[in-house]
Amino acid sequence: MSLLRARPAASGLLRLASPRSVAVVPRSVAAVPQCLAKREASTVPGHAVSAPMLADIEKRWENMPPQEQAELWMALRDRMKGSWAELTMQEKKASYWIAFGPHGPRRGDPPGENWYVFKGTIGVVLLTGLVFVGGHALTAGAPPKTMTKEWQEMSNEYLKEQKSEPITGFSAEGYKGPGMVQSK
Repeated sequence: MSLLRARPAASGLLRLASPRSVAVVPRSVAAVPQCLAKREASTVPGHAVSAPMLADIEKRWENMPPQEQAELWMALRDRMKGSWAELTMQEKKASYWIAFGPHGPRRGDPPGENWYVFKGTIGVVLLTGLVFVGGHALTAGAPPKTMTKEWQEMSNEYLKEQKSEPITGFSAEGYKGPGMVQSK
């Protein structure tokens, strides 16, 4: 696709030439960026986008330069502004694929990504367990004196003397539960 070309003209004017027209404009107006300049005739509604340009667009899209991607999309967008009955099937497919295809942010996960995430998660869980066990082993001392069997049996006797839980607990008639004893 050729773009508009600026040619110097007499008296500080620039001559803009395209395949279809020639215009003379002041230099201050000619400083308009090319993205805002008038597009060439091949993008005008009514002129089909060339088939070689649309061929294998699914395979070529990611490797196309961004400027070429933008030009192709603008050409297709201009074609879609007219009657869709005039669009070729290849233009319809290319327009749909460019708008909704699996490229850019809609690209799927790369192969093996789920396995990578699974391995990472298992690794983090194992590392957390290792840190917990190691920290516990370094900081844990002897169990407190209240965890001995003798202390727990004495607690049972104390609760019976105090008549604690007289209906279903320690002080109830025929109570046969372990009470406070949990150590072996």
